[in-house]
Amino acid sequence: KGSLGFDLATAVEITMIDIQAVKIPTMAWGPLHESKYQLGALLLGRYSASMKGIIVIPGLIDADFTGQIQIMAYTLNPPLVIPSGSRIAQLIPLANLSAQMLAPLPEEVNNPEERGNQGFGSTGGVVCLTLNMKERPVKVITATHGSDSITFKALLDTGADITILS
Repeated sequence: KGSLGFDLATAVEITMIDIQAVKIPTMAWGPLHESKYQLGALLLGRYSASMKGIIVIPGLIDADFTGQIQIMAYTLNPPLVIPSGSRIAQLIPLANLSAQMLAPLPEEVNNPEERGNQGFGSTGGVVCLTLNMKERPVKVITATHGSDSITFKALLDTGADITILS
């Protein structure tokens, strides 16, 4: 009812014999869709899998992916057997908003390919995110000390570990 994600079950039994990541086929196939809209999804490990020593590498399932969804996972405590039908990961559905946000790029930069059933690669175009320097992230700040106060606009710095007012 209120769950954000959908559990993914393994399609085969896997024995992890070392700490190398392995691709584990699931019982789910793309494309993912909700009524008439195709969806992408974020693939994350389930908490219960982590408690068993299974580390799921997060991934993104594209809206146009048509193959069998696979889970990339590893363990730090081999050997480890994952039985067929084990629910070790989950999909968090995502609407494909990037198609509406991105302007078309020249053909030599953005040579669109269809994802099809080829996973673990990139078919997306190049993206360049910029910040208009005339629209900097500023906030109106009021500093108060006793009965004195001053109000001013300050530039926001999300990476700072110290604040200096002058």
